[in-house]
Amino acid sequence: MVIGCLGCVGAVKESRPLLLAFFLLLLLIFLLEILLIMLFFIHQDQIDYYAQRDLKRGLQLFGTEGNVGLTNAWMIVQTDFRCCGVTNHTDWFEVYNATRVPDSCCLEYSDNCGLDNPGTWWTAPCYERVKDWLNENLVALWIFALCMALTQILGLVFSMTMFCQAVKVETFFA
Repeated sequence: MVIGCLGCVGAVKESRPLLLAFFLLLLLIFLLEILLIMLFFIHQDQIDYYAQRDLKRGLQLFGTEGNVGLTNAWMIVQTDFRCCGVTNHTDWFEVYNATRVPDSCCLEYSDNCGLDNPGTWWTAPCYERVKDWLNENLVALWIFALCMALTQILGLVFSMTMFCQAVKVETFFA
């Protein structure tokens, strides 16, 4: 937002230093985004490992005071994706120190259904279900990424065009 304001003020005031600063900052952000995408694809296996590990650690906060958002998020994910736990339903056994799961893991939701036998729980791992959903919607994700890149490239082109025009105007009136 600050960088956008910098570009707007630079354009309105036709300030060469502000336009150049906007161009350089936007270029830096664009190059960092490309670098992050490349690193994501290079280290995808490690990212999977650390994501699953951190999600399992996050399960320990489920239902605790001050973590209503996390608790609700897990309940929504498990209900909507019809899954249970990060890698399987046994992830919850460590959380509860018992053979039980949250009620959002149940095939048919009812109070305390997570205490019943495992035959009444979802068996699919949530991590894989969410990952599959993302892969199914990869086209939309890439379209969004390309639109963002195009917007940034247009910002770079327009700011440099205005920067060059500001030079010509100053030279003309000098």
